[in-house]
Amino acid sequence: MSFSAEWLALREPFDLRARHRGVLRQAATSLAGRRAVTIVDLACGTGATMRALAPHLRMHQSWRLFDNDLSLLAKVPPEANVHVHALDLVCDLEAALDGPVDLVTTSALLDLVSAGWLERLVVEVAARKMPLYAALSYDGRVDFTPEDPRDAAVIAAVNLHQQGDKGFGPALGPSAARTAVECLQRVGYVVERGAADWLLGEADLAMQEAMLTGWALAASETGEISHEDAAEWLVSRRSALAAKRSRITVSHQDFFATPPGVR
Repeated sequence: MSFSAEWLALREPFDLRARHRGVLRQAATSLAGRRAVTIVDLACGTGATMRALAPHLRMHQSWRLFDNDLSLLAKVPPEANVHVHALDLVCDLEAALDGPVDLVTTSALLDLVSAGWLERLVVEVAARKMPLYAALSYDGRVDFTPEDPRDAAVIAAVNLHQQGDKGFGPALGPSAARTAVECLQRVGYVVERGAADWLLGEADLAMQEAMLTGWALAASETGEISHEDAAEWLVSRRSALAAKRSRITVSHQDFFATPPGVR
């Protein structure tokens, strides 16, 4: 599954604010004392994870960015230490992890992948004793102010939609972060996790509009909510947005996983 560059640009500042500072700091601290590091970023998009993490690293960095979307890779700013690779992570995950790698990163990916693909990822990073920083996995919780009586039903339908096939098989959706942490802990990883919630306020009109429109469409596509009910809910939520009364919290999870025996 791929997303537009416009959507990724819209969400990036919210992602940056939401990233859990303690988890991000732990990922950066794990590399402290090294003169140079190589970092692999899976499903990199236009390079947002690199832009978030790189300023916290004080050594020379070599980034290997992987995505299946050439149009997104073309928007990664050219740098001598940044190498972009077009790769189908469904078929060729193992190739992305080949060679000396000090850290594997990904953002907003795990909730799109299947349990089987996630297990492959855990097997591969564990075999190579690679730490993993995974950020911004949606966990299924959305809070609205003001409330609408249809909110819970719409988000329940959205969460069902999240479990559809996004290109990796039936997606884990809201259970992704919990499932990933459990898988990593079973193979001995030590995991630090934290909340990374989007806080959308009355000034965030474009982001709220994009989220509300997308949710209404996704909910109606499941058949759990009628098109009429989804449309009425969207009108109600847009009314609150136009009145500058709308606030939305979208919950995500970050984690950093350290392989056994590594400090």
